[in-house]
Amino acid sequence: MKTPVVVRDIAALVARIALGVVFVAHGWQKLRTNGLDATIAGFEGMGIPAPQVSAYFATFVELIGGAALILGVLTSVAALLLVVDMVGALVFVHLDKGVFVGEGGWELVVALGAGALLLAAVGSGTYSVDRAFRRPTSRARATS
Repeated sequence: MKTPVVVRDIAALVARIALGVVFVAHGWQKLRTNGLDATIAGFEGMGIPAPQVSAYFATFVELIGGAALILGVLTSVAALLLVVDMVGALVFVHLDKGVFVGEGGWELVVALGAGALLLAAVGSGTYSVDRAFRRPTSRARATS
């Protein structure tokens, strides 16, 4: 049985907004709550390569990429950048700490990365800025 398109589009919308809010919150935390200097120092302390570049990448990909997910603009690009961000967090920070986030584990970064990967693969859905600017397909034009 095939999932109705409207269900898929609503699921994509809910997933984009939920993931986007979490990513924006984490980017905002790095930028304003902690501050970029503290984020860079934290990345240095964790042994993350190129800590200044990595801190800027993580901060702005999470902040801008999260906002892009919420709006559904450049969704696949934003989602892929967020996947890269989460792979970095997994490999350099969380992998050796077990599963549970309360112990510094990887469950949150894997869930966020998997959600972003899914959005990169399936796109933003109908209820998005991406769709508003997409040219109609030949089939859609033929039925209009």
